[in-house]
Amino acid sequence: MLNENEDQDHSSAYKNKEDLQALPCAVEAQEVPNKAPLDHPSLFLNRELGWLDFNWRVLHQAMDRRMPLLERLRFIAITTSNLDEFVQKRVGGLKRQQAAGVFDLSPDGRTPDVQIELVQKEASKMLQKISKVWNLLLKQELENEASIAISSYDDLTSDQRETLNEYFDDHIYPTLTPLAVDPGHPFPFISNLSLSLAVKLKRPDRDGFNFARVKIPTNQPRWLPIESDTHAFHYVPTEEIIRQNIHKLFPGMTVKSSCVFRITRNADLRRNEEEAEDLLAMISEELRERRFAEVVRLEIEKNVDPKVLKLLKTELNLTDKDIVYIDGLLELSDFFDISDKNLPNLRFKKWNPVVPKALYHEGEAEDRKNIFDIIKSEDLLVHHPYESFSGSVRRLIEEAADDPDVLAIKQTLYRTSDDSPIVKALIRAAEKGKQVAVLVEVKARFDEASNIEWGKKLENAGVHVAYGLVGLKTHAKVALIVRREGDEHVTYCHIGTGNYHIHTAEIYTDLGLLTNDPDLGYDVTNLFHFLTGYAPDQQYRKLLVAPNKLRESFYELIENEMKIAKNGGNGRIIAKMNALDDVDLIQKLYAASRKGVKIDLIVRGHSRLRPQLEGYSENIRIISIIGRFLEHDRIYYFGNASNANIFIGSGDWRSRNLNKRVEALVPIMQETLKKRISRILNEALSDNRLAWDMHADGTYTLRYPDKEETTNNFQQEMMADSRNRAFS
Repeated sequence: MLNENEDQDHSSAYKNKEDLQALPCAVEAQEVPNKAPLDHPSLFLNRELGWLDFNWRVLHQAMDRRMPLLERLRFIAITTSNLDEFVQKRVGGLKRQQAAGVFDLSPDGRTPDVQIELVQKEASKMLQKISKVWNLLLKQELENEASIAISSYDDLTSDQRETLNEYFDDHIYPTLTPLAVDPGHPFPFISNLSLSLAVKLKRPDRDGFNFARVKIPTNQPRWLPIESDTHAFHYVPTEEIIRQNIHKLFPGMTVKSSCVFRITRNADLRRNEEEAEDLLAMISEELRERRFAEVVRLEIEKNVDPKVLKLLKTELNLTDKDIVYIDGLLELSDFFDISDKNLPNLRFKKWNPVVPKALYHEGEAEDRKNIFDIIKSEDLLVHHPYESFSGSVRRLIEEAADDPDVLAIKQTLYRTSDDSPIVKALIRAAEKGKQVAVLVEVKARFDEASNIEWGKKLENAGVHVAYGLVGLKTHAKVALIVRREGDEHVTYCHIGTGNYHIHTAEIYTDLGLLTNDPDLGYDVTNLFHFLTGYAPDQQYRKLLVAPNKLRESFYELIENEMKIAKNGGNGRIIAKMNALDDVDLIQKLYAASRKGVKIDLIVRGHSRLRPQLEGYSENIRIISIIGRFLEHDRIYYFGNASNANIFIGSGDWRSRNLNKRVEALVPIMQETLKKRISRILNEALSDNRLAWDMHADGTYTLRYPDKEETTNNFQQEMMADSRNRAFS
């Protein structure tokens, strides 16, 4: 079922189907020696290069003319933003290893030095390709199909230039701070990911040149609107207006050249948590240091003056490999603003998440069932964003905050929104005298400052706040509510795959279980005792918890499928996750494949495992699904001779999730919910619109329906399914 303004058949714009499917490949698969053991480096792909290949699949959405035009522009912004984060974290981390003299090999047999060289080359190639997709494809299509133009100063009329020059004088000029570099003015601090102008100047009466840096102000819109007779929406980049008026900042000097540049700093600063007396203070100090961390990338216009480039390289301590030359605009993540334009025909048809039928109610009748009565009657499985987060999980927390019979609320917060109604409900509950305990993870990368601020607000309201565990990130997504019902204290739980974030719940696909199961209530209670107190040997009845026994549990489940296959049965594993890189678990999967277990893996991001590899993984298939929603849920299905074991939860099959994070996975027990999750997995595996097949060499091929074949778009099928279940 297709929405009227998406998946339009523009494939004729490509010469043939292969053009649509073609994609660069960053990973370099190695030849497998004869009879190589399961831990041989050739059996694993490089994680960093695999991540870049994932981002190539994201960028492909911007090139695919079957997508609505403004959504393609959004994918340009997403790809750029993804790459920024990758360079900060992954390139930064490799450089930190290099500086520390680390020579340990990655599972695929590469040193940090070799990986840096490969990653920088491929990341540079990707950034330049992003620029080409904008310059040669989307820029013109926006003008033709959306009447949106982004022009350079030189392309404007004299009247438009005069208007923008006046705007510069009145609004931009007073906010600029030119920073000279000379013996009396040291090279200025340049903030991470900010746009700047490098200005080469000359005094008329002196030899040599002077240098100044001008930061593009962030309190100005990136895209300045101008009146236009030719386009409905006409913009000029702010840096263009500053560049054209830069001489006004340096009277008495001659401007010889100016170019836009942008730096990326290392975000991989790690401290010894074991020696930290105060985890919160340690993270706060790390945030301060991150602002001044070493530069790991310089993006700069390709026409940069050689002397300016030499100065920047020296002052920023860069090599040639750290520099990416861009032909055109820098910082294309700012296209988010334009992609949000209210032009319905050029965007995905708006999706309004449906409230699950069990939770739906007309109006606000006083006699309507409260959410606790509903959950007590049956476990509820909610699937976001197809089903409403606000009408389910948020409702649970808000009703708990206001219910006089609720005695306590406990919850983990890994990431949450700036205007979080969840946090407001927790504060309200504490103010009403309920016991409220929250685990705020201050080590959630790039959310540290926000989480610290939320933690302080919660503490000020009387909430018991813990700030994570030494050596572990708390990544589990769990909430516990204790309610007085007659003479009993009854527990209600939410255990999910995604964060308590109202905005990402609209674009991330996640599953959550709302349950009154007393065993799960016992387990989640014990989990919070572990998180807030001292209970390293905590035991659990049903919940699978990392780093407690999650790895061992997965091994047992895989080995059970191997026994079934060995005995002539149908060994079966289906797993859906964000990424796959744990070497030991991959070896288990190779061994299971050799025993005849049929394994389907739905891995959105990178995979170290090589599927369909002769002698090792003929029975393993991997697909990656990329679409309008970000596939974020984790599902693990083990056939168990037609009595399937199914789990959902917060952890991927990654070493960090199994060893260095607190994760929680919940078994799905009710047959109706098992069937529903099985259908979700089968719909994903049959997708021929969003799915990419991974091959043994690490390359991916986009599935594309034949002319006679029905298009199966997994995400649209899930939309239709949620509507059908809500209104049937």
